[in-house]
Amino acid sequence: MTWTVPNILTLLRLLAAPGVAVMFLYFTRPYADWFALILFVSAAVTDWFDGYLARSWKQETRLGAMLDPIADKAMVVIALMVIVGYSTMSPWLVLPATVILFREVFVSGLREFLGDTAGTLKVTKLAKWKTTAQMVAIATLFAQGVFEGLGWKLAGLHYTWYAGLWLLWLAAVLTLISGIDYLLKSLPYLKDDR
Repeated sequence: MTWTVPNILTLLRLLAAPGVAVMFLYFTRPYADWFALILFVSAAVTDWFDGYLARSWKQETRLGAMLDPIADKAMVVIALMVIVGYSTMSPWLVLPATVILFREVFVSGLREFLGDTAGTLKVTKLAKWKTTAQMVAIATLFAQGVFEGLGWKLAGLHYTWYAGLWLLWLAAVLTLISGIDYLLKSLPYLKDDR
């Protein structure tokens, strides 16, 4: 295994994923929201940096290629779990979160099943937009928790809630489209030979 700077950044992002949930175990609100927001945004920024550095420094490795999507999925899944868990379980939040979580599990299972042919499911621009939309939506929803904890910024609370919810729905639509795209690309490999 090659431990390059991009790989170390990816590993730190992977370790930050459970850290988002841990913030709510050890800190009260709004401090937990602040720390989770800072940790999540920092990890999301490293997602861009590790890829950029790996390409520009010609340090793309198999380890990095394996860890990067796992770190992305772990960040999104754990953050959504925390947000839904600390929300009022609003169906307007639960439904897009469910779509996102289902797609992540489905595509991961599809890649695992395809094994060596999973290379046919390369990351597309749509999938990158999907990830960006998810990260921005989740950061906005964590920011809503910051306002909720403060109590004196009712307008900020409402604006970030509705902005985060709208962005999460946008992310869910992009997630669904990219999931269907992956399914269609994998169909030739799923046919039984007769």
